[in-house]
Amino acid sequence: MKFEKIHNKGQARLFQNDFLEMLTKTHPLVIWGMYLPVICYMLYYSHASLQFTILHVALTFISGMLFWTFFEYLAHRFIFHWISESPRIQKFAYTLHGNHHHYPRDRQRLFMPPIPSIIISSALFGLMYLISGSYAFMFFPGFILGYLMYGSMHYAIHAWNPPFKWMKPLWRNHHLHHYKDEQHGFGVSTTIWDRVFGTMFDLKKEKEDKEKVKELMF
Repeated sequence: MKFEKIHNKGQARLFQNDFLEMLTKTHPLVIWGMYLPVICYMLYYSHASLQFTILHVALTFISGMLFWTFFEYLAHRFIFHWISESPRIQKFAYTLHGNHHHYPRDRQRLFMPPIPSIIISSALFGLMYLISGSYAFMFFPGFILGYLMYGSMHYAIHAWNPPFKWMKPLWRNHHLHHYKDEQHGFGVSTTIWDRVFGTMFDLKKEKEDKEKVKELMF
């Protein structure tokens, strides 16, 4: 994903067809509105109909959120930044994530748009159900809330300065991922897995380029 110029205005054109192009964009509130009712219903169903205790529901839900952070890291590192000589895979990687590096100020493509989001999340729920049975009704909501928090954190990192000093490493890690080295700093909602797998920037050695950071923010 090496580009001669990073665009601070506009957005990439992903499809020639206007309808398909429209389907690649969304607003964060739309995705939150889609999934919050699903999360609430599944948790209620787990307790009221499947008879799991509140503690059981809570612990499985939290484990789903924690698993999301690991899934996020793997997806960002190995799928979003998929390196290949194949033009089709290059197009796929650009459509999925490369356009964000090309146009980092495009706010409409920070969340997976509704239709592909529903297809992917349905497939993931089906897989979780096959593996864990009724536990999926508690695990999946945590996983999805983790995704919603990730998307919102990603938006916040591009939109604002860190609200708390302890959050600054997370902000810097992602900004360096954009303008310094895209093969490091894959964590967005947490830096834990970057530290575990050795892809964390050495923030003590990295000089903060405030102008480049500013260019990435909305």
